[in-house]
Amino acid sequence: MGRPDYYQGPVVLRGDQVPSTTADQRLLDNVGDSGWVHADPWRVMRIQAEFVEGFGALAELGSAVSVFGSARTKPDSPAYEIGVRLGKALVAAGYAVITGGGPGAMEAANKGAREAGGTSVGLGIELPFETGLNDYVDLGVNFRYFFARKTMFVKYAQGFVVLPGGFGTLDELFEAVTLVQTQKVTSFPIVLLGTDYWSGLLDWLRGPARAAGTVSETDLGLLHLTDDVDEAVAWVRAGDRR
Repeated sequence: MGRPDYYQGPVVLRGDQVPSTTADQRLLDNVGDSGWVHADPWRVMRIQAEFVEGFGALAELGSAVSVFGSARTKPDSPAYEIGVRLGKALVAAGYAVITGGGPGAMEAANKGAREAGGTSVGLGIELPFETGLNDYVDLGVNFRYFFARKTMFVKYAQGFVVLPGGFGTLDELFEAVTLVQTQKVTSFPIVLLGTDYWSGLLDWLRGPARAAGTVSETDLGLLHLTDDVDEAVAWVRAGDRR
């Protein structure tokens, strides 16, 4: 007979996989380098902590809308002004405003929410080229992991409004559409704000993508395109009621 099974929580180890020391020994001896803090099992605890912190911070937020857009949007640009107007209009409709907490379009929406007397939320992410939350965030949570942050964007929002943006904005947009398409979330309105910017993308989806059979007409109906801030907010409210 071989060596008996060795259990580490739900993990079963046999043969050469059985360690020569126990977890308690490794913990209490305190010998060796600090590389263990970067190991995958320890990351699981960090990930768990991010979810706990996010859930705790946002649990009593109330009705909210997540606004996405480029961090590169300039304060003197029309897109920035639209973001400010959008933040104000969402607050007037009874929503808190959630953004990624960064500069550009995110800052604009947070600024509008703050100026309208509403709740301005920023969910930041640790990046090498962005530092901290913008000055208009009243409630901020910083994340290490994109997937934990994305969960908060969806879980605590009644809809998405998407301003012009790049890869990060597209990532957030298509993740939201996928969740609605696969019915992971229901009655979740998604608005694209800016027809000049987004029309090319929708033309491609309606043309080559639909012709190839990779998207359906029903899928395309999940996205609402407009230039009008009031229409965007009305679309969100209608979807929220559904």
